[in-house]
Amino acid sequence: MARYLIDTNVFIKMCGDFALLGEDVWAIVSNYENQLCISSESLKELVHLYNTKPNIRRLWKSKQDMLLSITDVFHINVLFVTQNVIDKYAEMYINEYEQHNDPSDHVIIATALVYGIPLISNDKKFAYYRNQGLDLIEY
Repeated sequence: MARYLIDTNVFIKMCGDFALLGEDVWAIVSNYENQLCISSESLKELVHLYNTKPNIRRLWKSKQDMLLSITDVFHINVLFVTQNVIDKYAEMYINEYEQHNDPSDHVIIATALVYGIPLISNDKKFAYYRNQGLDLIEY
């Protein structure tokens, strides 16, 4: 069984227009033998998006339904932001060239690095972190 960390944007596409994931990523996320994981930082992002984006609110009746769907419907494991993740986040070199200033992205990347699993995302700025050990699957 392979484990993968999905970025927040991947989860949203899984719930809405999964065709946007591309064939390779869809093959990974739809394979029940794979263990999908999501960072607790993504849960924070999802709550924020639910509060601010009407298109996200139409997918679930409530924030609680959205959060429960992660584990109960999609069977995604939540990886919590631990002290090790924060330590990794603190030592990372940030992609200043592309002005990648999103601290939530950096925590999600640090989560993938600490847990030693590939991260699936369509954020093009994530490629910079490969030289720090990130195993990135882009779509």
